[in-house]
Amino acid sequence: MKVDVLLGLQWGDEGKGKIVDVLTPQYNIIGRFQGGPNAGHTLEFDGIKHVLHTIPSGIFHDDVINVVGNGVVIDPVILKVEIDKLIAMGVDVNKKMYISKKAHLILPTHRLIDAASEASKGKEKIGSTLKGIGPTYMDKTGRNGLRVGDIFEANFKEKYTALVEKHKQILKFHNYDYDLAELEPAFYEGVNTIKQLTCIDSEHYLNNNLVAGKKILAEGAQGTLLDVDFGSYPFVTSSNTTTAGTCTGLGIAPNKIGEVYGIFKAYCTRVGSGPFPTELDDEVGEKIRTAGFEFGATTGRKRRCGWIDLPALKYAIMINGVTQLCMMKADVLDDFDTIKVCTHYKYKDTQEVIDFMPYDLVSREVEPVYVDRKAWKTDLTKLSSIEEIPTELNDYIEYLEKELNVPITIVSVGPDRKQTLIRENVLV
Repeated sequence: MKVDVLLGLQWGDEGKGKIVDVLTPQYNIIGRFQGGPNAGHTLEFDGIKHVLHTIPSGIFHDDVINVVGNGVVIDPVILKVEIDKLIAMGVDVNKKMYISKKAHLILPTHRLIDAASEASKGKEKIGSTLKGIGPTYMDKTGRNGLRVGDIFEANFKEKYTALVEKHKQILKFHNYDYDLAELEPAFYEGVNTIKQLTCIDSEHYLNNNLVAGKKILAEGAQGTLLDVDFGSYPFVTSSNTTTAGTCTGLGIAPNKIGEVYGIFKAYCTRVGSGPFPTELDDEVGEKIRTAGFEFGATTGRKRRCGWIDLPALKYAIMINGVTQLCMMKADVLDDFDTIKVCTHYKYKDTQEVIDFMPYDLVSREVEPVYVDRKAWKTDLTKLSSIEEIPTELNDYIEYLEKELNVPITIVSVGPDRKQTLIRENVLV
């Protein structure tokens, strides 16, 4: 058996949670492999919207185990809130979710350092969600971090206090005012909640289940263009959001990777700072934002909106080894007469035209080179099968497939799990 992977190909917010939810019935285990509560995976069914931050998006399905992998960083406070909401809905979280003992913990002081660091950058800020993600990964790579397994050790409090003392020195350097005493009670409540959950050596669990013939889907967070190595550095997240992150974030060998589902919007969005070649800072961008309700599920911030970017998509497909594409939010473009597609970039200083995503995208200004595609002017949310899609949408899909050289097998035409059209029978 192989582990299939589902991840985002843009700057996050592509709709990964919905497609995981749609695909989950065909899997036995869903595993989150990186990121933390900076993620916001939105699922909608039965007229109710659900936003998950740490818990994998298969949690609403029976007979499916959801694993929070070692590559994830966990804020006990946020996780407890998330769990409490699910329990109130009748979800048996302890039965359906396991947590890796090797996953790192986000401390209250990690969030304080995140806020202090971002505030000190002024206009150079990277657009952090202020969830403490970066400082937690810094402690992880600096070999200072606390992991879930540590909470079961007799000296956990001593380890916690020692790390907090280091953090206080950093906060002192930033001259940042805070009241840690207000934050710690909720943290310890969250830790106690985690103690009641099933915490495991997840790499053994997952690999043993592979040998036993179980089907596993790895769920990514954020998007490829936010990858710490391959994204628009330094305006990136602190983890590997690519297929390679599955291997390190779940303990899966590279030769055990199967299908790679790449998720992208029919247009493009970004939250926070950083380059965005196709950004529309005008009434067209606002129209996309309004139609797509483009506000961060985690932060509530307005998302920057623009046309689809093929050089960036080709780059993401290459980095991840994508085998199938899922196009999201096609319905957002229902009311447009013409859709623009960015096929190349032009450097503003030299007028050189390129068809790839370059290293210096952050430091040199580029302008997009567009081709126009005819829009469909149809309410896609009413469609119930792929056979009903208008000719213009089919032409748009086939054009993208030809340019990207990867089949688009799933097309989303609305937020509900039922508003998902299958172009090939990928669910078997």
